[in-house]
Amino acid sequence: MAHYPYLIVGGGMTADAAVRAIRSIDENKAIGIISEEPYPPYLRPPLSKGLWKGRPVQRIWCRTESKKADLFLGETALALDLSNRRLYTDKEKTYSFEKLLIATGGRPRTLPFKDQSIIYYRNLADYYKLREITERAEHFGIIGGGFIGTEIASCLCELGKKVSMIFLEEGIGRRIFPLELSLRLNAFFEQKGVRLYPNQSVKDYRKEGDKEIIVSSTGQELVFDCVVAGLGIIPNVELAKEAGIKVENGIVVNEYLQTSCEGVYAAGDVANFYCPPLGKRLRVEHEDNARKMGECAGKAMAGNPLVYEHIPSFYSDFFNFSYESVGIADGNLPVISFWNADSSKGVLYYHDSSKLMGVLLWNIPGKVPEARALLSEGVAADPQVLSHRISLD
Repeated sequence: MAHYPYLIVGGGMTADAAVRAIRSIDENKAIGIISEEPYPPYLRPPLSKGLWKGRPVQRIWCRTESKKADLFLGETALALDLSNRRLYTDKEKTYSFEKLLIATGGRPRTLPFKDQSIIYYRNLADYYKLREITERAEHFGIIGGGFIGTEIASCLCELGKKVSMIFLEEGIGRRIFPLELSLRLNAFFEQKGVRLYPNQSVKDYRKEGDKEIIVSSTGQELVFDCVVAGLGIIPNVELAKEAGIKVENGIVVNEYLQTSCEGVYAAGDVANFYCPPLGKRLRVEHEDNARKMGECAGKAMAGNPLVYEHIPSFYSDFFNFSYESVGIADGNLPVISFWNADSSKGVLYYHDSSKLMGVLLWNIPGKVPEARALLSEGVAADPQVLSHRISLD
């Protein structure tokens, strides 16, 4: 039985950030990482961005092993014995630990059809698979109009492929963007040659030879060479839940990212945490939060606990657009918007009728610190006050 003073379940960006934080305090005690993936920790955003634009795969590796961490790849954690501080895996191996970090992330939501060839785009293996298919396929169907859907549609379109998108909402990114911006994106994607099927779900799916056929909720049969889906994720909470750790929309953690079990922490996509500046609990599935939470959890594990007060942010790039968002961007919230003359740049302030909850920066780089500071101030949702706070330049 291997023993680790610091044991981490999950091998993503959260795990890498935790290792680096531990090593900033404790240079010597052993760190173990157990990861289902066959690859060491890597940067996930390039899978739907930079790798399709010429960025070499060699640049995505986090090189966690350089921080003297033992990586156990292709190994799944099956059960936790918290009373004896032990973890059991599918390799019939047992690990004992003093401090444990659960950074298990999430798995893609899937559709209830048999014999699927749908790529539920999430990890590096999915990138390799889709990249190989693009060498021989021409017509791609994208299910979902969120982050993955828009970014992959953009990448495939720029490769000269024929692309169609089917999504539940009336507009692209509608869960994040207000209706006006969402519909504007519809028009732009259509101008780029992407065929859109908004307000539609997937009623059925089948394969005929080398073709994949989607039947939409309106009865249309759409034929593709390849289907890719981005339907969000389900947090991997089973390990924690079965061990008796409190779970509610993720693994519930306190201000130091500790779970309901002392010495056991959770961070990243799987963690449900309280954000003091926004006054509510969140579970966030983005790189910024994964890194910051991993860092904070690692420091706590190494004996330097700090209150996690970070306001999470995220970003996306597709075609010639880029945006960054800080706090809560919810297309159902009221929005106060400021745009330049040709609407190429904008600042959108999301609020709950009284308090500012989020800021979205459309084609305005370098302003995330300003937006984060604004949210920390607890500024009122007043157009006159907000009009001069973040410039459009």
